[in-house]
Amino acid sequence: MDLRKVFARNLRRLRRAASLTQEELAFRAGLDRTYISALERGLYSASVVTIERLAKALNVEPMEFLLRAVKGQDRRG
Repeated sequence: MDLRKVFARNLRRLRRAASLTQEELAFRAGLDRTYISALERGLYSASVVTIERLAKALNVEPMEFLLRAVKGQDRRG
């Protein structure tokens, strides 16, 4: 799985774990909802500035977006 897909999967997982809609996350991060949607679908790559904004909005460490699931373990929040 490429890193963009890893990021997309983790973003969606972390957003859902925080019980936020895409709209709510976008507002907290100062981003557009359609951009959040595109990131979650793996259509765009996020810049380090965007990753930092999303991490702050979700109250997680930025590295959480790039962690691959360990085989046999589920990383869902």
